[in-house]
Amino acid sequence: MMRYVVRRLLWTVALLLVVSAVTFLIFYSLPSADPAALRAGRTANPQLVEQIRENLGLDRPVYVQYWLYMKQVVLHFDFGYSYQNSAPVRAQIVDRLPATVSLTLGAVVVWLAIGLPVGIVSALRRRQWPDRLAMGLALIAISAPVYWLGLVSLYFFADDIGRFPLLPGASSYRPLTEDPGAWLGSLVLPWLVLAASFAAFYARLLRANLLETMSEDYIRTARAKGVPERQVVLNHGVRAAITPVVTVLGLDIGILLGGAILTETVFNVPGVGRLAYDAIQRADLPVIQGTVLFGAFFIVVANLVVDVFYAVLDPRVRYS
Repeated sequence: MMRYVVRRLLWTVALLLVVSAVTFLIFYSLPSADPAALRAGRTANPQLVEQIRENLGLDRPVYVQYWLYMKQVVLHFDFGYSYQNSAPVRAQIVDRLPATVSLTLGAVVVWLAIGLPVGIVSALRRRQWPDRLAMGLALIAISAPVYWLGLVSLYFFADDIGRFPLLPGASSYRPLTEDPGAWLGSLVLPWLVLAASFAAFYARLLRANLLETMSEDYIRTARAKGVPERQVVLNHGVRAAITPVVTVLGLDIGILLGGAILTETVFNVPGVGRLAYDAIQRADLPVIQGTVLFGAFFIVVANLVVDVFYAVLDPRVRYS
């Protein structure tokens, strides 16, 4: 197991290097993405642009710039400096990260609490009315775009423009350290909207896997031995069927920690996704590159954690 983890960590480092190199080349090699020209402004003369390019070290070869950038990232955890915000990229990401973590973890709890029980009930009541109702609602939830569902929820339940303002503070995010009650009220709608499509997808995925698992020989053997049906379903069926769900869960968490752009934008949550969205609008290349690296880091780490967790979840999985 330890050798496997070490190999995966080395692979993770190599993958992050590839992602950083590709991102760096895309943003610093295109003629339309000149950081010096963006820093100088639209009315700057060519002499000023060249001076800024020399001061920022952009006149050096691309591989030298990349080496210096990665050296700062690895040794000092420094992702550069935002030319538009006049602030370090690391400070901006760290400042926005708590909001993204709050949004992601809350949504994960909601969609697991809804999706897994619905998937189990649908599999056990196959082709009965609970199964048809649950899968019909799941299809609707998957088909509804996040931005549309978010705007509709704000129209009905926001405290300022909503027709039925049931949630105070739903239109503006409040940090947990300032007011826990306001923090909870500001995230209920984003949690529900973000979790809607995920819960529907997880319910369908678990249902399909559980239907296949419950027809296996070891399930019939457990029933023949007199094992209670509840134990057969939960300890034998769900435990074996949930492995693909864990795979998708790890990737989804990693992606959302990198920034849920649509949800954060619709609900004005100052997270990493909103930071990336604003940076894209203003062509703030250092911020874009920093958020991309953060997102890639969360994804590969989540994938590693899921692979290691397989051995705990399923005794048949062994790594060497």
